[in-house]
Amino acid sequence: MTPQNIHFIAIGGAAMHNLALALHDLGHNVTGSDDAIHDPSRSRLQASGLLPDPMGWHTDRIHTGIDVVILGMHARQDNPELERANALNIKVVSYPEYLYDVAKNQRRIVVGGSHGKTTITAMLLHVLDQLGRQTDFMVGAQLAGFDRMVQLTGASDILLEGDEYLSSPLDLTPKFHWYRPHLTILTGVAWDHINVFPDPENYRLQFVTYLLRMEQGGSVVWFEGDAELRKVMNEVLPQRPDLVSVPYNAPQHSIVDGTLTLHLESGLHPLGTIGAHNALNTIGAMELCAQWGISNAEFLKAVQGFTGAAGRLERKLDITLSTGDCTVFRDFAHAPSKVKATTDSIKGQFTERKLIAILELHTFSSLNPEFLPTYAGALDAADEAWVCWSPDVLRHKKLPPLSESDVHAAFGRKDLGTCNSVEETTAAAQNAAGPNTVVLLMSSGRFEGADLQGAIQTALDQ
Repeated sequence: MTPQNIHFIAIGGAAMHNLALALHDLGHNVTGSDDAIHDPSRSRLQASGLLPDPMGWHTDRIHTGIDVVILGMHARQDNPELERANALNIKVVSYPEYLYDVAKNQRRIVVGGSHGKTTITAMLLHVLDQLGRQTDFMVGAQLAGFDRMVQLTGASDILLEGDEYLSSPLDLTPKFHWYRPHLTILTGVAWDHINVFPDPENYRLQFVTYLLRMEQGGSVVWFEGDAELRKVMNEVLPQRPDLVSVPYNAPQHSIVDGTLTLHLESGLHPLGTIGAHNALNTIGAMELCAQWGISNAEFLKAVQGFTGAAGRLERKLDITLSTGDCTVFRDFAHAPSKVKATTDSIKGQFTERKLIAILELHTFSSLNPEFLPTYAGALDAADEAWVCWSPDVLRHKKLPPLSESDVHAAFGRKDLGTCNSVEETTAAAQNAAGPNTVVLLMSSGRFEGADLQGAIQTALDQ
């Protein structure tokens, strides 16, 4: 392998910084830029000597000695470093294009769908690690026991999380279209990313294109209970009779002594994850593993120790009180289908406790007045529900202001609480915390920096 000079524009992203670290470990000369980098990306880049100093975009970092520039979605088309790279005719690619170029001679296994991608990818990595099977990979969230969430060693297989969002400001290809898998799982199709996919039909067609681009003779594991996904398969299979179709459905399951337990022909199988949707994720992962040459028995034994990916229904606090415990979960859920599945699952797991759900509207879609009504009923399972958003974020995304009445109408809950500042959200968390409760914090953002876990801990310590 000949070392290359590789520059990352917007190096601080979850996938971008992991790819940068992986290439650095392989001996490439890696540099990068960004205008803001938050932990854990910041600390991990700093530890490897890759944290940009100073922050910001600097054209003197772009020179003719660079072999390739990897452009992140966070950058803009008028980024000065990008303009400089184009002026010097330096090759500019998105990270999914770069990954495909690296992996084109490997067997590619891709996890796709509107929800559950990171959890299933992390679950598969856990199982492979337990079984001692070597594979390269790319996953979008940190996994316990793994130092890097991108690994590129030239193994025979590579496991990829298949995001349907656009590849870069210059490459408007959905990321997963690049990967052309040999094996894939699709968990469902629920309209998202209204800023680039204007209606449900346009969004659904991205999954059709993805499957039509699969390698010859590939296998598709898919959730048969999803109506939109059934439409996708009904359109794809007549055009690609070479594909192996492997549908799966929700398994029988129960909560046994507080543990999520699968009921299969082979018996009862306890899991380390929380929520009914994770029972479904586990069955999907098992079916994909069967196509990958891993038996159900091997999978079920190995998966028992999997407790989830960071930020995906992650148990952050367990506070023991004399009158009943308080548990706090943090989840990345933000799209309507994800919010509903997570809220329903937590209520199903903790039926005897009061469930307080706090959701931050943070993405362009979630804050868009046209998309907001798709959240109807998403928080109904919560005993107490709060929705927060930042007027500053609305202005930054050039969206119109949201009113409390807009949000109440969209979610269909008159008793819904609303917050428009860090102080209001923190106060809501403190006031809601109490014995015999579960607090579910959901956002793809950072709650504008609010320390909600600390606020809950402080309230209960008093």
